[in-house]
Formats: sequence, C-alpha cells, structure tokens
Amino acid sequence: MEKNVLVMIPGPTPVVKSIQGQMGRDIQAFGDPRFVKDYKELIDELGIVFNCSGQAFPIAGTGTLAMEMAIANTTKRGDNVLVVSNGFFGDRFIDICERKGLNVDVLGAEWGTCITPEEIDAKLSGKNYAAVTVTHVDTSTAVVSPIAEIGQVLAKYPDTIYIVDGVAATAGEFADVDGMGIDVMFTGSQKAFGVCPGMLIVWAGQKALERRKSLGTIPEFYVDFEKWLPIMNDPAKYFATPAINLVWAMKEALSIIKEEGLQARHDRHRKNSAAVRKALETIGLNVLAKPGCQASTLSVFVYPAGIDDAKFRSTMFAENVSVAGSLGAYAGKAFRIGHMGNITTGDMVTMLSAVERALKACGGQVKLGTAVGAYMEEMGN
Repeated sequence: MEKNVLVMIPGPTPVVKSIQGQMGRDIQAFGDPRFVKDYKELIDELGIVFNCSGQAFPIAGTGTLAMEMAIANTTKRGDNVLVVSNGFFGDRFIDICERKGLNVDVLGAEWGTCITPEEIDAKLSGKNYAAVTVTHVDTSTAVVSPIAEIGQVLAKYPDTIYIVDGVAATAGEFADVDGMGIDVMFTGSQKAFGVCPGMLIVWAGQKALERRKSLGTIPEFYVDFEKWLPIMNDPAKYFATPAINLVWAMKEALSIIKEEGLQARHDRHRKNSAAVRKALETIGLNVLAKPGCQASTLSVFVYPAGIDDAKFRSTMFAENVSVAGSLGAYAGKAFRIGHMGNITTGDMVTMLSAVERALKACGGQVKLGTAVGAYMEEMGN
C-alpha cells in the first residue's frame, strides 16, 4: 500500500477531493462545446475575481514560464528593467531578462527583509525603466512585498510596466490587479489555488496589452499574448492544446475561492500563518522573515543549534509529513513549510505534532504538545 504523506512544502499543496474529482474526469476533446464553455467561463471568471479589466491567460505551463511570458510581452532588447528581489526566486528574473538582452538593475534585500516602496521610488526617479518586477511572496524567504503601496509608487511612472510575481501568493495574499495598479500578475496552479502543477495564469492589464501591441513581432512564440488572445476570446479556436482536466480543476478551485471570498481567504491565511509562527517559536525555532514582512502563505524556520537538517526532514517524512529544505545561504540551516490554499486546521495540527516529534528525535529539547497547544490557542482567539 502506498505511503500516505501530508505534503506541507510551499507547493504543490494538498488537493481537496472536489478538485481531485475534476482532475479525474473522463477526457473531452478540446473542441467539444462543453469544454469550450468551461474554458471560457474560467478565463472570464479569473478576470472578474482578481479585478483585471484586461485579459486573463490560463494556459498549460509553470510559474517559470509565466515569468518569461510577463517579460516577453512587455519589453524589447535593450530596454532597462528593474528587478526587485527579496530572495532566490526574485533573482530568477535576472537570468530571464539578461537572456533577452535587457539591461538589468537589481534592488536586492537581505534575506528575511524586503525592499521598501521608498527604495523603489528612489531608483525609478533616476532612470527610465520599461518594467519593474516584484515578487509578491518569495518562496525562498517567505517575505511578502507591499504590492499595493508599490503600485502607488508606480502610478508616478506611467511608462513603466508593473509586473508582480504572485506564484507563492495569489489566492492566499490579497491582490487586486486594477485596484493596485498592477500591469501583469501571474501565478501557478499548484500553490494557493490548491491544484496540481501544470497550469499558469497570467493577468495582463490594458497597459500591458497595449505595450505588447507596440512591440510588433517578438522572438517568443508560445508565450506571445497575440497568439493566445484569439483563443481567450473564443476557446473553440486552436493555438496549442489546453490542459483540459486542469481547466476543470482550476474552475473548481476558483469556485471555492469565490465562495470563501478573496479578502476572507487572505484573512484566514494571515491568522493561520501567525498561529503557526507562534507555535513553532515556542519550541525554539526562529522565523527567517522579519516582523512586518512575513508572508501568509508559507514560512521559513531556522533550526536551533545542533539540529541536522537532513535527519530532521527524513524523520518528518517517516512521520508521514513532507517539508522543504531551505535555499541559498540557509540551505541546511532552515526548513520551509507551506500553509496555503485549502489547507485545514487538522492538517496544521498533524504537521506541528510531527515537527515536535522530529525535533525531539534529533536532539531538540521539546515538550510534546507545546506547539500544538500554542497553535490551537492562537486559532481560538
């Protein structure tokens, strides 16, 4: 019998039964009028729920492909781009941009902190940038950026496209595309939407769509807005094969999100994340992200002295819970927990109990039940 492991990494996240059911449906032809209707409803509802008056593009691909899509449609070789990075995944934009022949400036934060709107404003005031990239939540540091306040800064620079990487944030952290002045936002199906990996979603505002038109023919093919716009308007047309069962799964995930409400969903994530941090701090773990920039969708916890990372995570797996190792300078010194999407209080209690036992097995001084008790007390307040 296959081992049943609770996946508590920062994506993919646990998939609830109703979404699993949609992924397991009998396949339909992508030209089947029933599927065409479902796909069009998903496309339109994504724009409505996240308040994007431009175009939502739910297509087969990963979050990394969505990063390329954002850059490809808003910049041309020789343009200046400002990369605002709070960690490993913010830095990924550097390679993407340099490969396209863009001139890249980087505003990089010390891990655990985030770049402020004031720092971005100061940078933009001294140079013309075609685009600015900001990671809403960096999966390596669990740092959240103040995207609404940054949007207010970008309003002063109408020629600059504001790109928000929402891979580890969207549908967990609150986002309002038009309301926050975001020109391009993107995410992946496997994070706070709570679907398996395989689909990206890009929201392009009117300014981003106009920028794409101004570029003429671009070198990229699959990620070209102009190739996908006819399909987004009429999914009965064909450009590339849609991820049929993932479309159904995303449709169910969006229905869950709509029923909960975007703001209520964010409030749930925020309360849960605060309780998790409090719980694990009570047994000697330290939170990497500093107060004021701690994400609601995942956390990075630094081990007490003497805890072996590999042993801890293998012990967690033996306890039927999977957590992620850390990256960069914190590799071997910390672990990452995802607490996003359709995660339940029961899932969190299972994870926290396993952390207590794993730390104790690795030599930590832990009184079993301490973290679980602290978590439940916080959630009850």
